[in-house]
Amino acid sequence: MITWGARTDVGRVRQGNEDAHLAVDGLWLVSDGMGGHAAGEVASRIVVETFAPLARRRDLRAADLVAAVHAANEAIKSYGAEHPRARGLGATVTGVARVTLAGAPRWAILNVGDSRVYRLVGDTLGRATIDHSETEELVLEGVISPEEARTHHARNIVTRSLGQRDPLQPDLWLLPPAASERFVVCSDGLNSEVGDGDIRAILLAEPDPQRAADALVEAALAAGGRDNVSVVVVDAGSAG
Repeated sequence: MITWGARTDVGRVRQGNEDAHLAVDGLWLVSDGMGGHAAGEVASRIVVETFAPLARRRDLRAADLVAAVHAANEAIKSYGAEHPRARGLGATVTGVARVTLAGAPRWAILNVGDSRVYRLVGDTLGRATIDHSETEELVLEGVISPEEARTHHARNIVTRSLGQRDPLQPDLWLLPPAASERFVVCSDGLNSEVGDGDIRAILLAEPDPQRAADALVEAALAAGGRDNVSVVVVDAGSAG
């Protein structure tokens, strides 16, 4: 059994919401648009519209997700070429999908950019994605701590995104399902305001996925809400 909840908010500082999300049976993702007001909204919308036909498919494969990433990437680049004022627009995409591999069910975790997927099994929360950002590289090199990365001056510099001219390589992980687990798919408007420990505490305190998504967004707003924030919470098995 799979249940989910989702919420997005413009935040307390930004004028418009450049986030977009998709939360349907079998596919849950978040896209954070870049390129300024209007252009960022277009980029994230292109991502969601490209992935939407994959929803509810029972024969979804990991290769279909990768193909959708490349199709969205080309669509964003084409839009930028056709609309000079939007040139340079881009977007992240991250999410969870239910796929089959050799006839067996698997979770596919997809990521391009600095939006994130978290996975909660029991009371243990772990990140299921690696940020494509300058601060993540500094963390992996041991130069700064994960907490310092949240306020580092380079925290908004993304090293991989849809819309770039360079060849695109999405991250993709395939995981066997656990008996009971919970996923959080979010834009960086959540984790830049709320630490992983607080995210874990909220998930453990709120068994309903919609209430959990609402509580996470409210926590980001209470911490400052300096960016758009989007959260999708997915419960699988007996979680919640």
